[in-house]
Amino acid sequence: MKNPIENLNKIFDSRIRLGIMSSLMVNEDLNFNQLKEIIGVTDGNLASHLKTLEENEYIKVQKGFIGRKTNTTYAVTQTGEKAFKQHLEGLEQMIRLIE
Repeated sequence: MKNPIENLNKIFDSRIRLGIMSSLMVNEDLNFNQLKEIIGVTDGNLASHLKTLEENEYIKVQKGFIGRKTNTTYAVTQTGEKAFKQHLEGLEQMIRLIE
């Protein structure tokens, strides 16, 4: 059997990135302010973690407008969903080994 720690993804070590992915997995998409409110972090902190997830192709970014105001929404990609589910499975396997 594969060591469960091998399924863990370093990208998801951050509680903020874990929160972003968890939020996006249960919502079709969320905008920047919604994510900021859910996770409770500053604009800059959230933006840097979103950038990391986007660079790894785990989330997709859609920029648009509501009236004249910009609106940026985020959604999980198929790659991101697969990686996150594998990470969660690794955590579950580790927990089962401890029990």
